[in-house]
Amino acid sequence: MIRDQEILDQLVDIVERFVRDRLIPAEEEVANNNKVPDKLIEEMKELGLFGMTIPEEYGGLGLTMEEEIHVAIALGRTSPAFRSILGTNNGIGSAAVVFDGTEQQKARFLPRYASGEWIGCFCLTEPDVGSDAAALKTTARREGDHYILNGTKRYITNGPVADTFNVMARTNQDIKGARGISAFIVEKGTPGITLGPVDKKMGQAGSLTCDVIFEDCPVPAENLVGAEGEGFITAMKVLDRGRLHISGVSVGVAGRLIDDALEYALSRKQFGKPIAEHQLIQAMLADSKTEAYAARCMTLETARARDRGENISTESSACKLFATEMVGRVADRAVQIHGGAGYVSDYAVERFYRDVRLFRLYEGTSQIQQIIIARNMIRDAS
Repeated sequence: MIRDQEILDQLVDIVERFVRDRLIPAEEEVANNNKVPDKLIEEMKELGLFGMTIPEEYGGLGLTMEEEIHVAIALGRTSPAFRSILGTNNGIGSAAVVFDGTEQQKARFLPRYASGEWIGCFCLTEPDVGSDAAALKTTARREGDHYILNGTKRYITNGPVADTFNVMARTNQDIKGARGISAFIVEKGTPGITLGPVDKKMGQAGSLTCDVIFEDCPVPAENLVGAEGEGFITAMKVLDRGRLHISGVSVGVAGRLIDDALEYALSRKQFGKPIAEHQLIQAMLADSKTEAYAARCMTLETARARDRGENISTESSACKLFATEMVGRVADRAVQIHGGAGYVSDYAVERFYRDVRLFRLYEGTSQIQQIIIARNMIRDAS
């Protein structure tokens, strides 16, 4: 729910101007250097973007889900790398502490996340465990007032620059499913943490990922988030919110792609007139606009439902499925409208075409969303 429309409008306007004036001009630099410039990160901190979803009492903006989606759409109009560097602090890197952390944990970690002093990351995926997250193999063995972690996490966003690692590990070896998993906050510099090389990816240059390896890594028992054995439940709550967020980002990227494609279609002439006047080009523009509008509407409506306290497990998966598949289709059409120019890096659509491919994979693949939706339908009908 939107608590104060005027204040939200001011925030979104600030973010839109920051994206337009500061981030979009830096997209090529980020793509070439695979790094978000430090000066831009500092500006993001000053704007409070690292703490958008963190409660106000811990230094954040405390945005509701609906408010967050409006900001995510604005941030989506530029390279995903910019959102990625601050996204974990607002989502999967901090949400477990917000949802299930103790007051001591909240007081210790959340103000540092909100200010951007610390970068958090979320360690769930493993070399042999992706969609079947309940089968994870990383272990946490209790020894006195510490847990000893062993295991490898893979494709960890912001792993190379993280100050804390929100780690899912199995604390009960006798339980093979989700109930044996617990959540821990592991701080950088703890003995036994090793980072793998930065992954070379198809797209999203500047959004850094790597393996995070834990070898006999001691974690204080006070860094257990929630009750032992309840970590997977926490993870699912984190992902429900994250799926809505990435849906909003997908809507924003689609808007940028549509605008770029329309601008090109109005200026590019073939057969004696702008290609925007050709009906088959118009069809691609119209389909893109319609699908982006549908994704925006369903994402905002689901965000409102979440703010009302409703269970939105099915709806958040539906949003994530539709919005991420939608932006993939929009990106493909944008390249098609650009023709040969869309296949070279002179235009941003070439880069976005590669960037958006990841949206259909992380936070649960499209196929996993289909399974969640169908299983929830069958359960509700029983």
